[in-house]
Amino acid sequence: MPEEEDKAFVVTKGSKYRLTSAESREKPMETIGTFKGFTTIGTDDALVMELDESHGDLSGKIRLIPLHMILSIDVIEAADEEEEDTGEPEKMYG
Repeated sequence: MPEEEDKAFVVTKGSKYRLTSAESREKPMETIGTFKGFTTIGTDDALVMELDESHGDLSGKIRLIPLHMILSIDVIEAADEEEEDTGEPEKMYG
């Protein structure tokens, strides 16, 4: 097997994704935009997405999506993965 196939998938800052998340029991919400990082909402971890032009008036706005609400992630455009040497992690996701 090539080494690349063994590599774990990583959501990278600057990449463009299409996320489907639970908006309500009846319908999902679609978010298309650039991944900016992770944050915490109370006790829940969330993805931070900058919305693209497909969202009309909301273009450029920031949307926080709790991780437990994500149904699928489509990679539209992957940014190069940058290794950060930040010392000890403040919070672990997983």
